[in-house]
Amino acid sequence: MTYDIGFFVILLVVGYISGTIVEKRHYSSIREREEEFKSLPTTVLKKPLNEENITSCHLVNGSVVISIDFFKKFLAGLINFFGGNISSYETLVDRARREAILRLKEDAKGADEIINLRIETSSITKNTNSNVGAVEVLAYGTAIYR
Repeated sequence: MTYDIGFFVILLVVGYISGTIVEKRHYSSIREREEEFKSLPTTVLKKPLNEENITSCHLVNGSVVISIDFFKKFLAGLINFFGGNISSYETLVDRARREAILRLKEDAKGADEIINLRIETSSITKNTNSNVGAVEVLAYGTAIYR
């Protein structure tokens, strides 16, 4: 019995440490790439900001699937049991959305702007107990080239 509790505590600590390290690295990568792509305007508008001299337009997309670590899943289960805001899932969804938009911008190499940006989010569950195992985000839009 004490081995079971000890193993569980070890899993929690390892999950917390590894999850924190991975999340910090991912956020660092996201910030660097957002800085790189900040000059590419991306809007939800259906028409380009400037409709002159458009040579072509293409559908572009970016998708990502990010899983939740063991510690955050455990913490979310506790919060879900007692009720409240599950901030551990909020960071997961934030990272996934920002990563999907960055991948969309990478897909639109050489574009002058991206219009009609849309984002679709879905959870991927394990088995049938409806616990979130990962989140999938798809970002798509129209790349405008001049």
